[in-house]
Amino acid sequence: MADIVTIGIVLFYCLAMIGIGAWASKKIKNTEDYLVAGRSLGFWVFVLLMIGTVCSGMSLLGVSGLGFKFGWPTIWEQIFVPLSIAFCIIFFGVKLHAITRTTGYITVQDYLAHRYESPTALRTLSAVSGIIVSLIYLVGQYTAIAIVLMWLFEIPLWLALIIATLVVTIYTTIGGLYAVAWAALIQSLILIIGVVIMAPIIIFYAGGFTHVNEFMASVNPDLVQPWLAEGMVFTPAYLVSFGVLLIIGLACAPHVINNVLAVKDARLFTWAPLLGFLIYGVVMFLLKFAGFAGIVLVQEGAFTLPDVPNAQDFVILYGIQNAIPHIALWSIFAVIVLAAVMSTTDRLMLTIGAMFSWDIYKKIIRPDAPDKQVLLISKIVVVLSALVTMVIALNPPEMLAFLIWMGIGIMLSTFAVPLLAGLYWRRATRMGAIVSMASGLVSAGVFGAYYQYVAKLPLHFSFYAVLISCIAMIIVSLATKETSEKVLDETKTGWYIRCP
Repeated sequence: MADIVTIGIVLFYCLAMIGIGAWASKKIKNTEDYLVAGRSLGFWVFVLLMIGTVCSGMSLLGVSGLGFKFGWPTIWEQIFVPLSIAFCIIFFGVKLHAITRTTGYITVQDYLAHRYESPTALRTLSAVSGIIVSLIYLVGQYTAIAIVLMWLFEIPLWLALIIATLVVTIYTTIGGLYAVAWAALIQSLILIIGVVIMAPIIIFYAGGFTHVNEFMASVNPDLVQPWLAEGMVFTPAYLVSFGVLLIIGLACAPHVINNVLAVKDARLFTWAPLLGFLIYGVVMFLLKFAGFAGIVLVQEGAFTLPDVPNAQDFVILYGIQNAIPHIALWSIFAVIVLAAVMSTTDRLMLTIGAMFSWDIYKKIIRPDAPDKQVLLISKIVVVLSALVTMVIALNPPEMLAFLIWMGIGIMLSTFAVPLLAGLYWRRATRMGAIVSMASGLVSAGVFGAYYQYVAKLPLHFSFYAVLISCIAMIIVSLATKETSEKVLDETKTGWYIRCP
């Protein structure tokens, strides 16, 4: 399918990303520069970095694929996910940034170790947990990149994964957060402009929004309902747990929350939550409607989805291929998808590198390690995380959205309670946090496995796990020694939000 123009466009984009990495590498003088961009992020770079970090393979392939499969009951996703940006900035970012001005945190694990007076145990547990869930989440991103390259160039999965791994790894490794942030600026602009243009084309090609909606109703009335009356997914009860999962779970994900530590000025938080929500909300709704249009196009025989386990995730790609019968424009859309996926992939890889090099190697294994060595370890781990993920992604999941929900669910179960309790409840203790995090991680694995292999649950599996995590935090904290008042004051713990 690919011609010289297609190859040229995609190659230009990939070289541009590597060029950003090379430019950013000149700004890196120490670990702080590499991991938090010297705390220099301005307003639009930060806002678009947050959008790019939250926007993932799910956002273009998974969101439209889910809409194609279940219809309107999935529309709540378009509200919940953008809200995660606002939640992260308001409830986590404002206070963490205020504390960081005096403490100099590099990672959120720095905060947890300080707040709970646990420089070893909790730091190790949270770092290892963060690495595990980030790797799970990362698999979905590499799978999404591979889907795009397989579709565009008609190449095997293994070759697509190698190409994707090389490009993202090169600019992330050499440029750190400087490269990731400025790449996200470009990637997010490509995503926003591209979706605003391309998604309506697919919808109009399918006959327009009204026709699409009427056609969905004729195929299956459940497709046009706000939720499903019965079943195991998208019922009112399930949607409550779904909202908690996407709003809070994504907000506390290490690769998302660490962005707030790199902001130049706390005053930037004033409008960032609203703009992040509105911009990303528009993108998400358009993508969902494009998935709805795919139902019409497939049913009317405009195209046939490939005979693969994750066929619904190809719907927007085949939609644009048929709506715009010009191969050069397909390549432009492919770049849009690659931009969306890479903007999350690179941040995840950098976060994994930060948690290992800073929280495990520097703070636990070798506290006297020189800064250059920590920086080198971080780069090595970034490369290794890419390779490990690539190997795992060779057997792609059946549905991108569900894999990504799995990763977010474990993040919610593991990090939400210790973070929220640490910031707003002065009675939360070291042992309470450790038991809460450990029980959340284990129970998420148990309930997730039960949901996947035994029987579906009326609520998302992470909801049960986060309840266990919350109960553990309360009971153990009330039964153990309180955190010192000095630390509570240093970490500004209390039921208030410090505004800029």
